[in-house]
Amino acid sequence: MIGGSKRRVVLFVAVAFFAGTAGVLFNVLRPGGAGAAEAVMATRLADLQGRPQALSQWRGKVLVVNFWATWCAPCREEIPAFVRLQDKYRAQGLQFVGIAIDQRGPVQVFAREFGMNYPVLLGSVETVEMSRQAGNRIGALPFTLIIDRSGKIFGTELGIIKEDKLESVIKSLL
Repeated sequence: MIGGSKRRVVLFVAVAFFAGTAGVLFNVLRPGGAGAAEAVMATRLADLQGRPQALSQWRGKVLVVNFWATWCAPCREEIPAFVRLQDKYRAQGLQFVGIAIDQRGPVQVFAREFGMNYPVLLGSVETVEMSRQAGNRIGALPFTLIIDRSGKIFGTELGIIKEDKLESVIKSLL
């Protein structure tokens, strides 16, 4: 039998584990507010050729918006999965959009090197603030928004989003 203090430690660890797991699930599945979703969809940013692009042009699609940077190791890790998923589900109405918080030159090289097959836009300090309003409370990278076909934020992920988890969410929205 476990003693009183050991039992409390085990109970504390179990509660901490379940609370952490619930927090992660809440962050992924938590819908964003309508104001945040509209702010995201109203955003216009330059593409890699310098042309302004409105995120609203992809309204009606399942939209995965990923805030990233070339110097961000976790970003570099998850982008190949985005390329695969874009290829796999493009015809069904999936659209990834990468928003790089970085300089145009390094982003162009990175996009070519990684074979990014989806639009890459250039963000700024204001863009980081917009990501905060959409759920990225600490302004860290990578940060991913999943927006449903009606333009509502379905979920968010701060940090690396695993390919199988993202694919499951995408399939439920297509």
